[in-house]
Amino acid sequence: MSQKLENLLNLALETPEAVRLQTDNLNVGFDSGSRSWELIVKYHGSLDGLEALGVSVEYLINSYAILTVPEQLVEAVSNIEEIEYVEKPKRYYYQDIGPAADSCMTQVMLRDPFLAGTGVLVAVLDSGIDFTRPEFRDGAGRTRILYLWDQTLRPEAGNGERQPPQGFAQGVEFSAQQIDRALAESDPQQRYMLLPSVDTSGHGTAVAGIAAGCLPAYEGSVAGIPGSQYRGAAPAASLLVVKLGLPGAEGFPRTTEIMRGVTYALQKAMELAMPLVINISFGNTYGAHDGGSLLERFLDNA
Repeated sequence: MSQKLENLLNLALETPEAVRLQTDNLNVGFDSGSRSWELIVKYHGSLDGLEALGVSVEYLINSYAILTVPEQLVEAVSNIEEIEYVEKPKRYYYQDIGPAADSCMTQVMLRDPFLAGTGVLVAVLDSGIDFTRPEFRDGAGRTRILYLWDQTLRPEAGNGERQPPQGFAQGVEFSAQQIDRALAESDPQQRYMLLPSVDTSGHGTAVAGIAAGCLPAYEGSVAGIPGSQYRGAAPAASLLVVKLGLPGAEGFPRTTEIMRGVTYALQKAMELAMPLVINISFGNTYGAHDGGSLLERFLDNA
């Protein structure tokens, strides 16, 4: 048992796979096909030498990384000097957001300083988005979604428009231009062929609407903000959407997908030179609840 491994990971490694499969969380992060674990690590220095051992290294921000480690090498990898601490992924589950009145938003939206999120990038890391809805378009009908990264889609070799974001190996990234091309199609099947990202649960669409939706009204406006039948917290903001998950996987996303999504959002905000707000309406009951897990420290550093 390594002291660099979190207790839950130590327990998972000591538990037979058949027993882990009967639990809610112990087998999360294990791939039975490749017999490998996806792990979150805090490190210093460089981890490039691990690739010679057959370990895949995905660097994140602030000395965090995601490793894919053959099962028999987990303890050995954790013992190298550069590795400070290791955790396994956990499942995250949907949580709802309270109404606008509870947050006192209306006091700053409907009177001076009339804040509406203009020039702000709102990243929604969730179950995806129904990009066709008018709440996510501007007055000319163009999308307000600058980028949509669907982590659950498989990249297509040789197709430059079906690739993951730069620096990532998972999913497919769509630009605003690609979304607008899909919106221009009246045939739903053709639209889906151009952009096959679907919010099957509707949770991400609802969260994005609460955060930044705006359905234009037939008349009226407030301080230059288009009037609306429905208005979210930041109706003039631009959207960045990450559909969390793995290709072909069932159930809820893992903490590693969230960490990838946060890294992606931060990189895009810096690239676009825009202030960023990230919404993650997920939660679980695992961990010590003291802010000391790698995910919590990663989010603090972000």
